[in-house]
Amino acid sequence: MAEACPGKLVVEVCNAKNLMPKDGQGTASAYAVVDFDGQRRRTKTKSRDLNPQWDEVLEFSIHGAESLASQVLELNLYNDKKTGKKGTFLGKVKIAGSGFAKSGSETLVYYPLEKRSVFSQIKGEIGLKVYYVDVDPPAAAVAEEMKEPEAEGEKPPPDGEAKAAEEAKGEKAVEEKKEEEKSTEEEKKEEEKASPPAEEAKPEEAPVELPAEVEEGPVQSLQESAEPSKMVADKSKVSVSDLDLRLSLNDRGRASYDLVDRMTFLFVRVVKSKRGDDASKLPAYAKLTIGTHAVKTRTCVDNKEWDQVFAFNKEGLNSTNLEVSVWVEEKKENEEAAVEKCLGSVSFDLLEIPKRVPPDSPLAPQWYTLESETSPGNDVMLATWLGSQADEAFQEAWQSDSGGMIQETRAKVYLAPKLWYLRLTVIQTQDLQLGSGPEPRVKSSTPHPELYVKGQLGPQLFKTSRTSAGPTSSGSANPSWNEDLVFVAAEPFEPFLVITVEEAKTGNLIGQAKVHVPSIEKRIDGSSEPPSRWFNLAGDENKLYAGRIHVRVCLEGGYHVLDEAAHVTSDVRASAKQLAAPPIGLLEVGIRGATNLLPVKTKDGMRGTADAYVVAKYGPKWVRTRTILDRFNPRWNEQHAWDVYDPCTVLTVGVFDNGRYKREESGKPGMDIRIGKLRIRLSTLDTNRVYVNTYSLVALYPGGARKMGEIEIAVRFSCSSWLSLIQAYSAPLLPKMHYMRPFGPAQQEILSHTAMRIVTARLARSEPPLGQEVVQYMLDSDSHIWSVRRSKANWFRIIGCLSRTGSFLQFLDGICTWAHPPTTVLARVLWAAALLCPHLILPTVFMYVFLVLVLRFRYRRGSAPGGIDPRLSCVEAASQDELDEEFDGFPSGRAPDVVQIRYDRLRALAGRAQAVMGDVAAQGERLEALLNWRDPRATGILVVLCLMASLVFYVVQFKVIVMAGGFYFLRHPRFRNDMPSVPVNFFRRLPSLSDQIL
Repeated sequence: MAEACPGKLVVEVCNAKNLMPKDGQGTASAYAVVDFDGQRRRTKTKSRDLNPQWDEVLEFSIHGAESLASQVLELNLYNDKKTGKKGTFLGKVKIAGSGFAKSGSETLVYYPLEKRSVFSQIKGEIGLKVYYVDVDPPAAAVAEEMKEPEAEGEKPPPDGEAKAAEEAKGEKAVEEKKEEEKSTEEEKKEEEKASPPAEEAKPEEAPVELPAEVEEGPVQSLQESAEPSKMVADKSKVSVSDLDLRLSLNDRGRASYDLVDRMTFLFVRVVKSKRGDDASKLPAYAKLTIGTHAVKTRTCVDNKEWDQVFAFNKEGLNSTNLEVSVWVEEKKENEEAAVEKCLGSVSFDLLEIPKRVPPDSPLAPQWYTLESETSPGNDVMLATWLGSQADEAFQEAWQSDSGGMIQETRAKVYLAPKLWYLRLTVIQTQDLQLGSGPEPRVKSSTPHPELYVKGQLGPQLFKTSRTSAGPTSSGSANPSWNEDLVFVAAEPFEPFLVITVEEAKTGNLIGQAKVHVPSIEKRIDGSSEPPSRWFNLAGDENKLYAGRIHVRVCLEGGYHVLDEAAHVTSDVRASAKQLAAPPIGLLEVGIRGATNLLPVKTKDGMRGTADAYVVAKYGPKWVRTRTILDRFNPRWNEQHAWDVYDPCTVLTVGVFDNGRYKREESGKPGMDIRIGKLRIRLSTLDTNRVYVNTYSLVALYPGGARKMGEIEIAVRFSCSSWLSLIQAYSAPLLPKMHYMRPFGPAQQEILSHTAMRIVTARLARSEPPLGQEVVQYMLDSDSHIWSVRRSKANWFRIIGCLSRTGSFLQFLDGICTWAHPPTTVLARVLWAAALLCPHLILPTVFMYVFLVLVLRFRYRRGSAPGGIDPRLSCVEAASQDELDEEFDGFPSGRAPDVVQIRYDRLRALAGRAQAVMGDVAAQGERLEALLNWRDPRATGILVVLCLMASLVFYVVQFKVIVMAGGFYFLRHPRFRNDMPSVPVNFFRRLPSLSDQIL
């Protein structure tokens, strides 16, 4: 009997556009071959069509729902050799399993066709719908199908006939598979003859070399995690794919704790006790004592289990003897308070306690007899061992260094909500009842009232412009707007989007309608408009029908909702899951510890203390370490990992003092105090290299800047495919929709701050909550507010970039004034050579740049990536008045008067000027970073391009290049698109110093 299939994957191959002609006659006869989980399906051939239309549905079996996310769907497009001259490759598409949509939410997605190698000539895109369906049949249906042959009187065929039929089917399948493989091999051979030799080997089929960190034992870990049906038959040759390597890196980063120090903890699991008849009904608890440390379990009645785990930091223990005792609470009739009675104790020597290292199995608890002179015959079941913070019992254990079982001090992982842009297009209204009652509106001095439409989603409220409505004798009007209102929607969505039509001057409600947000259609590109809809407007209780409104509503999945400042962007993926690309690497961060922290509060009103914890943020994943109480040199030694989808992103790490685990007198939780933060740009890191550095923590307060201590961080950026990492530099920084239908600067700023508020509110509703002050500090939500200090910092950044130009002008002046005669003579010789051989000017310039960059490689900075630069932030030169202005809210909290209102208006304008200054400075800093090897991969690309340009300009005449460049610049709009060019994308991805500004 065949195994039950938990589901199926459906691939609808719709159409393709702008394919590369491959048959020598300007056309192509295309067909698609789809492979998934060892299954292959093929579409029909569309003869001589560069824009073929298939509309075919291909189905694949899913053998394991849990492994669907790790599967990869691959589609290869070929030119049919039966109708064309050559069977050639037209392109391929790879879709990760994490991007599959569920049945009912699928949409048509156009995937650009990828090359097989660097030299392949491929263009065009293919439209697909990929979704999965759960097809588990109910037990009753299966039983009915089993009974059908018996009811009809049919007998199953004999065993011999069934076996022969199965063998015939198997032989037929093998023959079909051999024919497909033979035709594929013939196509490959013909393509190899027609293509350069570099196209012979596919990059995706070549075995991947493992990094040094994985070479210790990758084969064993990969074989243990693989399914038995997918094991390699020939064990002597093991090739690891990119996906398997990424999974092994992911597992290693989350379990090995190789970036931090191992901390030794004493674990004690107290399960239950066995008491005599006299004490079996009494409430009992266990007490653990190690020197001055003493802790109790919860009190249980009727021999119920405690099953609690306690973790003691070995460095904080002041005794080598562990004592576990069991106590009962006995209440006598004559006494009000209960009397505690010890049933006995058992002692352990710490030197004899066994050690456990994961992945060893947990230690089994066992019975120990309690030693007591007054109450013999009592036992306790427990287990004790020495482990580390990697033990699976550590997260749920009572922890000695973080206050025990306090929820606000424990390590947690938070996920920010998934955000969408909701676009409401208000088209027009019809049959509006402008009167307050059933009678038509009486003509007044204002014959044409002005109306506007207001949309509200939760606390977000936006309005259209005003439009005059012309009432008729029937009391209706048909004003039109054709305006877009854009909101930020977070999953789970708000229940309704409220659309209201109001009169502008009086504010009277004309009518309103509600749109159910979860049922709104999701759009992933701008190729087609969603269908418009009519909604009836309802007035007050006396007017159930006030007209109707024509709108178009959709959830935009092609955008990335910007929920953080631009200079600290950590995620640029689109909202739609169908547009998700596979990760290109893995970021591992080891939060080791902090030293020399300053006291930020007082304990018991006597001495200063600090209860520090760390928050690391990258993408939608927020990580919070446990709080180490009352330590100025805390050691966390926690390691976390993130998938990386774009190297030009920033990791943000912040240190805070926990003030929420203690309640105030009013019962409200306290506020967490910022200690400092740092940012690390991933593009400045070398791949597969471990950076262990200590960073200074500088915090800015109204009284001035203070160095709060130092934090030690270990970072490793692992990448399995160097080619995919380099290709990321040529892609746009944001999804395609940001360039096809961009938002204005003012609208984008409003939406960004709205998204920040939504993320802050959702994380504050978690348990334990991540405080509003923490989230806003990590997101730099106040970076747009006017600050004299930030403006000075941006101005000095511009001056620093322009100083290079000033130095060059001084160099030219020195040549003209013969400050250094040999240099002047050499300059004259070069000038004469340029006049005599003008065709060598550009090759010489590019060769000079190439040599300069190669020589600067040895001086590049490669020790400490990122961090906050206090000198660049101008925190030391800020005066008290400037800091008072910076920490003043917006609008100002000072005494209200006319000057304050005008000053607040000036601050709003100055905030925009400050941001522009920062952007101008960032452009110059990107150019400097390119020449100073700050991003080693980007500068390496420039070195190769300079060498190639020098050779090209030497071979090709200058006027030919100028003519070709002029024709390209003046090309027809048909050959242009809205997407930014590759050089622009490359330059925008270069690092600036914005992430080092406090």
